[in-house]
Amino acid sequence: MRFPRMGQIIQIQSYKHDGTLHRVWEETMVLKGTQDTVIGANDQTLVIESDGRHWRTKEPAITYFSTKEWFNIICMIRQDGIYYYCNLGSPITWDEEALKYIDYDLDIKVYPNGSYKLLDEDEYSLHKRKMNYPKKLDNILKSHVKELIDWIKNEKGPFNPGFVDKWYSLYKKLERN
Repeated sequence: MRFPRMGQIIQIQSYKHDGTLHRVWEETMVLKGTQDTVIGANDQTLVIESDGRHWRTKEPAITYFSTKEWFNIICMIRQDGIYYYCNLGSPITWDEEALKYIDYDLDIKVYPNGSYKLLDEDEYSLHKRKMNYPKKLDNILKSHVKELIDWIKNEKGPFNPGFVDKWYSLYKKLERN
């Protein structure tokens, strides 16, 4: 599988387990694209919901996607610090049209002080029943919630203090060119 290259503008699409389109982020600039990881950046990008509603993101963000991990991470750069929104979802695929993954409802929000909160457990339970998530999938997702919390506590990957600064600097440089 080929991956998007640095500087390329891509679309991100999330789906639900039943194959329905969930959400589309219109433009994200790729900062790194390898067989394991795609790191991107966007600022005030258009987001289109499955019901046709649309809105724009409010601040610059660095995005982290993996072909191996069952989560992705959005690092939102705000005046009072970096907030992280972590989506539990399938590993990504890339098909030249868009970066794609399945969103599995569970999310973790991480605050600038390092505290975090697991979100949307009710939505996960509802969709698990409605879409018949297999037991194996349920186990994978619960395991990756634990792994993600370990990353948060140990400042791994995007939670490393220098991660966002490094990639945001590259984004600003590429954006000027």
